[in-house]
Amino acid sequence: MTVAKPAVKAVATDTGAPPAFGVIWDQINWDQDIDEVTRLQVRIAKATQAGRWNKVHALQHLLTRSLSGKLLAVKRVTENAGKRTAGVDGKIWKTPQSKMKASKALMHRGYRSQPLRRVYIPKSNGKKRPLGIPTMHDRAMQALWLLALNPIAETTADKNSYGFRPRRSTADAIEHCFMALAKRDSAQWILEGDIRGCFDNISHDWLLKHVPMDKVVLIKWLKAEFIDQGALFLAEAGTPQGGIASPVLANMALDGMEDAVRSALAGC
Repeated sequence: MTVAKPAVKAVATDTGAPPAFGVIWDQINWDQDIDEVTRLQVRIAKATQAGRWNKVHALQHLLTRSLSGKLLAVKRVTENAGKRTAGVDGKIWKTPQSKMKASKALMHRGYRSQPLRRVYIPKSNGKKRPLGIPTMHDRAMQALWLLALNPIAETTADKNSYGFRPRRSTADAIEHCFMALAKRDSAQWILEGDIRGCFDNISHDWLLKHVPMDKVVLIKWLKAEFIDQGALFLAEAGTPQGGIASPVLANMALDGMEDAVRSALAGC
């Protein structure tokens, strides 16, 4: 099994350690980085379809240790909407130098997640939604693993789910509803439901048993403590709203609902 060379100039070592980062952030060839990560993601998806889980895990290992994957993970968390929002350590990565240093620091050995910073945002009904804000380092680690987890999540996802899915939008859901309801013999009723506290109540045990990724890393995300008004609290269940990985983990927990609904309707 071989992996394409990284899209940056690296200084080789003879110790078996990851290569040093001999490149300037602004000189990175992002198109080549994306191509290299995409090739691994395609292989992960094909291995998932074939049920070759040992190969899936091996390819995930390659991707999450790759220079290209680490660079793309840091690029995501330093360019998205939360790039100026710090975690409990107060750190954000603004400069090219800090971004390169952060990429190099994305190591699995000895990785420990830091507590989340709890903040509250107002909801339309007057209530407040709690968010758990990870540090930039923990966000980057989640972004790195999502590169290796998304190909599986997309391969196994329910056909007609649209929330938090890449290349899917509300407009796609509206189009599907129109196509399903515009026929003469279409259903006359729509069932709208809401899962109360969905993110807050997902079982950690279920996620650890069923989500195909490094369990050591996953349990550190799930069990991360949070700080609220200066007090430290333990996380017993759920995935924190505010974490990059949480929507994908929630979707994977909800996969199979479409088949369950179809089976229930068929029995009516």
